[in-house]
Order: sequence, then C-alpha cells, then structure tokens
Amino acid sequence: MSHDIFSGKEKSSISQIAIAAVMAALVCVTTMLIQVPIPATEGFFNIGDAMIMVAALTFGPLVGGIAGGIGSSLADLIGGWYIYVIPTLFIKGVEGLLAGWISSRGDDRSFRKVLLAWIVGGFEMVLGYFTVQVFIKGFNAALVEVPFNLVQMAVGGIVGIPLSTAVRRYLPTLSR
Repeated sequence: MSHDIFSGKEKSSISQIAIAAVMAALVCVTTMLIQVPIPATEGFFNIGDAMIMVAALTFGPLVGGIAGGIGSSLADLIGGWYIYVIPTLFIKGVEGLLAGWISSRGDDRSFRKVLLAWIVGGFEMVLGYFTVQVFIKGFNAALVEVPFNLVQMAVGGIVGIPLSTAVRRYLPTLSR
C-alpha cells in the first residue's frame, strides 16, 4: 500500500509509527529547549507547540496527536513537572489531533484551512490548560497563565506553519 503520507492516507503502519516517534522526540526536545517557569501555576512557557504544529500540519491527525501528547508529556516527566504529565498527554494530544484533522480534511490545502487548524488546536490547548489549572491552582492562578499560553500558541503558528510548509515542499512523499 503506497500512498502520499501528506494526503492523510496511511502509507503503512510502520511508516506512521516511525514518523510519530521521531516527531514525538522532536516535540519533547523543543519543549525542553526553552522553559520559562510560571510560579502561579507551577507550569511553564515553552516552544514545543511549534513542533506539534509541524507534526500535525505536515503528517496529519494521527502523527500530530501522538507527537503532541507523548512528546509534550514526556518533556513534563523528564523536566519534573509531574502534576501536568497526564493533563498534557490529553491536552497536547488533542491539540495535534485537531490541527492535523482540520488541515487534512478534503483535497484542498488552503492557507485559510491551515490557519483554522492552528487556531482551533491552539485555543484547545489554552482552554485545556486553563480548565486543568482552575481545578489544581484556582481561577486567579489559572488566569495568570492564559497570556503565556496565548503567546505559546502564537509561536506555535508563527514558527510551525512555515516549517510545515517547507517540510511538505521538500518531502512530498516518503518512499521505501
């Protein structure tokens, strides 16, 4: 079964697993690369969302979801942010899944669709962490982190969209 991986169709299970694993590792590394602690919530600002967007917008919902969830939660685990490991698995996984799903629907790949994918995935991340932090730290502390998460979301799109476009241009298919 030989399909273009960028069309949203699986080329093979092994290819998808390998791509998801590499992208999860890249998400983990970029998440750990820059970490600015936010004391009010015991969370941190990072640039991992850029790589989640690259994974999702380039390879679709399966790779985006796995890379976002596993890569980001692994960074939390390695970095000692234990309280967020499980919420991050779901929040960042859904972020990648949504962005990948929206961007890969249909045959067109318009810039508007890519922007919509980024905005929906990014806002899910902001809302997801806000909700978790309300329960963990309270409403006021959760509110403190919203601007940081919005900037994190913006960096995800500003960096992730052009990187994804470049990767798609130079790697239009992966062949055996």
